[in-house]
Amino acid sequence: MSCTIHIRDRFRPPARLLDEVGIQEGMTVVDYGCGPGSYIKKASGLVGATGTVYAVDVHELAVGSVSRRARKEGLTNVVPILAKGYDSTLPDAAADLVYALDMFHMVEDQKAFLAELHRIAKPNGTLILDEGHQSREKTRRALQASAVWTIEEETGEYLRCRPR
Repeated sequence: MSCTIHIRDRFRPPARLLDEVGIQEGMTVVDYGCGPGSYIKKASGLVGATGTVYAVDVHELAVGSVSRRARKEGLTNVVPILAKGYDSTLPDAAADLVYALDMFHMVEDQKAFLAELHRIAKPNGTLILDEGHQSREKTRRALQASAVWTIEEETGEYLRCRPR
């Protein structure tokens, strides 16, 4: 999977997307489903020295990869976290912005997953979610069924949501 992600990143550089979503210096950002860390360097730079990027994944190999990358690149504001099922282990209302990109289609219990993202987002926080490899309509239905997120904006690449 890591090889596939590296190929994807050559054709669709992750940095470009993060420039659009509103990450600002000092924010606490969660990269949920971080994989090998395609977005962490850009996110780390955007939040700056006073911000934090939590790189969360359910796979030990992904978290290990992010840990090595953060160490190698001196990304001291990146904190890798191994999630336990749908529990990120982050405190309630920790994140200004959560993004879950190119992974939602792999989530078995999307309602439980969206509830966890809601729990870790601040009341005025933002969720940036793309559908991954499922239809936009299926993603919209999952968000509506969760009853905890409101779709605020749709672009060609992602949905911007706010907590209800």
